[in-house]
Amino acid sequence: MSQRIKVIIADDHPVILFGTTQALNKFPEVDVIGQARQSTELVQLLQKEPCDVLVTDLAMPGGSYGDGMPLLGYIGRQFPRVKLVVLTMLENPALLKRLREVGVMSIINKADDMNHIGWAIQHVMRGQEYLGPSVKAALDSMGLGANGQQRSVILSKRELEVVRLFVSGMTITEIAGQLRRSIKTISTQKNTAMRKLGIERDSELFQYAQSNGLMNLSAYSGDGSLDDSSLPNPNSL
Repeated sequence: MSQRIKVIIADDHPVILFGTTQALNKFPEVDVIGQARQSTELVQLLQKEPCDVLVTDLAMPGGSYGDGMPLLGYIGRQFPRVKLVVLTMLENPALLKRLREVGVMSIINKADDMNHIGWAIQHVMRGQEYLGPSVKAALDSMGLGANGQQRSVILSKRELEVVRLFVSGMTITEIAGQLRRSIKTISTQKNTAMRKLGIERDSELFQYAQSNGLMNLSAYSGDGSLDDSSLPNPNSL
């Protein structure tokens, strides 16, 4: 490629920022023009330094704009020309599928060779999808390969509410009392939600909830999308 590719890297771990920058220095067409450690820094940087590609961690707490799916959605609306390469340690197939559905063209597992990040940048600049080997393997486990399709995972309103309350710290008994349902019903709804999502352990459910913004549904509008009015105005920061 003759044109230089401007890249911003966002991750809350300095080691990842350093390692990613070093890996991308091997690609002569890539210029790393900035780094951010949380969403407030990232949004400010995107305003000041227009870039071609954002390489960002999925779980990056601490900023005013949150992290996970809500942050990606916000960036997609506010900076639609920026292409996204997502770094993650999560391998839940339903979550990876969701990332692709919201327009993320490249997902790389942090455990994979960091050269995949540079290859991913090259691909997304050509408008091509690029999945790291660990991500491909996780998607293949659900029959969701690079060109495959599968029916979307949709939780019912009650299942979503049970999951939200559970990850907020409530027990099944407490949820049953608040929703005025039997303990058996609440337990069944939780287990059904986990089965739909391809999740087997509670720890994975917490990871999924954090990455999808279920820890704070007050930021969501009635149709399930992020309500920008609940986020700070970047011009006021």
